Amino acid sequence: MHFRKFVAIAAIGLCTAGTAWAKDYKAGQIEVDDLWVRASAPGQANGAGYMDIDNDAKAPDRLLSVTSDAAERVELHTVQTEGGVSRMRQVEGGIPLPADGGVKLSPGGYHVMFIKLKAPFKDGATVPATLKFEKAGEVAVEFKVKPASHNPGMSHDHGAMKH
Repeated sequence: MHFRKFVAIAAIGLCTAGTAWAKDYKAGQIEVDDLWVRASAPGQANGAGYMDIDNDAKAPDRLLSVTSDAAERVELHTVQTEGGVSRMRQVEGGIPLPADGGVKLSPGGYHVMFIKLKAPFKDGATVPATLKFEKAGEVAVEFKVKPASHNPGMSHDHGAMKH
């Protein structure tokens, strides 16, 4: 009898522990998760941030800006390929979020640029920031710093870019 009770309590503990590891943030009906940046390489002045944004609202919204004390300036960027050459460009007017849809900020696409870092991003640390949405308002978040070698797919080296 005691053993069954122990197993049931342990199972519940494991289920809730799994959800505690995922750090989700909400602003209105917008949910933001999987926020990350790579650890800085020596001498790297800039860093790129990534995340998943889900808009559960029946109306579209827009990520207007990101602010953070970790850098002199923070901008929303995308990568455009013209004539076989990929170039990073600042996004004017924010990143559109479709109604009942989502946007993934990832290497090679939309991303957050932390320009002129005040201190290097250290593996295992977090980078606090505030996301500002057109309709859903603001939400304080933290980007998890992953190893410099972290590569979920296509990669761009933003640290070497001059702004």
